[in-house]
Amino acid sequence: MTNPIPLHSRHRSALPDWLALYYDRPIELTHGEGRHVWDADGNRYLDFFGGILTTMTAHALPEVTKAVSEQAGRIIHSSTLYLNRPMIELAERVSALSGIPDARVFFTTSGTEANDTALLLATTYRRSNQILAMRNSYHGRSFSTVSITGNRGWSPTSLSPLQTYYVHGAVRTRGPFAHLDDTAFTAAAVADLEDVLGQARGGVAALIAEPVQGVGGFTSPPDGLYGSFREVLDRHGILWISDEVQTGWGRTGEHFWGWQAHAQNGPPDIITFAKGIGNGMSIGGVVARAEVMNCLDSNSISTFGGSPVTMAAGVANLAYLLEHDLQGNARRVGGLLLERLRAIAATVPAVREVRGRGLMAGLELTKPGTDQADPDAAAAVLEAARAGGLLLGKGGGHNTSVLRIAPPLSLTVAEAEEGAEILAEALRSID
Repeated sequence: MTNPIPLHSRHRSALPDWLALYYDRPIELTHGEGRHVWDADGNRYLDFFGGILTTMTAHALPEVTKAVSEQAGRIIHSSTLYLNRPMIELAERVSALSGIPDARVFFTTSGTEANDTALLLATTYRRSNQILAMRNSYHGRSFSTVSITGNRGWSPTSLSPLQTYYVHGAVRTRGPFAHLDDTAFTAAAVADLEDVLGQARGGVAALIAEPVQGVGGFTSPPDGLYGSFREVLDRHGILWISDEVQTGWGRTGEHFWGWQAHAQNGPPDIITFAKGIGNGMSIGGVVARAEVMNCLDSNSISTFGGSPVTMAAGVANLAYLLEHDLQGNARRVGGLLLERLRAIAATVPAVREVRGRGLMAGLELTKPGTDQADPDAAAAVLEAARAGGLLLGKGGGHNTSVLRIAPPLSLTVAEAEEGAEILAEALRSID
């Protein structure tokens, strides 16, 4: 018998108050196909958020669902205590694609856990609990990752197992360096890094940075900034961790990894990844050069990381992405979508900026004529877009006033145009 109590009421009774839900009347998504999803009332939506950048290729992609079904029919779970063919195959492919020489891969179940692992590796390797992080950053919800999150909206405690120093440079159009050109901006950020290191006690373990900040509102520095940071880091022996949980797998179009826009001084020491590689299955992971990955001197396993079923999904999903050149599609269709969004924004005073690359776009909303964030306007647009049949995300720094757009990488030109038109109507509704 169906429970007569509305699902939203049951959610509030059974789950924490701090578990966020979108929309005044939250929706239950029941199924999806391609770039579309349906709710429990039968409404169809064009999905421009992909379960927070996680449905990377398509909803109900036959190649992935077949791989999951076939593997589940053989064995669902074994743990890392036994040889696991799908895990080894995916590790080999990720290692080869990472750009890190002599790389090793460790799988987790989430991006939070991946960043936790990266912090464990870096602090153990360097024998230091000091971490450099970027202002406006987000790296997960665990105790250690919250302590390196530079976005107050997602950092519920000031207690920390780490000593964290925050560096300027990840937000190009706000802050004390916003008025500078790209070259001067990078130089100022490098000088700030040097100054911060002068305040540390020496022996900082690592810098962790998102090439494009996700929860922070899809902000990014000038290309090459983290490469310039690398020169400073190398002088001090400090590791570079690139958090690719949202930027990996070709989403930015121009590059397979976000760090490749900053590659003039080589790859990171550690890459973390998650979200899109599983296309909805719980996969996260860490890639590091062998010397760093192998620095732990105690036993470790993962009960659920590297599950045969999730690994089979990852192998099939990655193969589909590469065989169908979805990175190229993100570049082509994403470029057209960004042009369309900028044309729309030029007619809407509330849009301060359209930014992004590939199929990773952000629209920052402010009170017209000011730089004051307008989270109420962002919420109103989110609701209006939903009413028009489009699902979006939100983010931003001090206030959640950035609309986040990140559809599956198989998005078609026609779907991009359809989504842009719905968004245009939603934006006009708040004027």
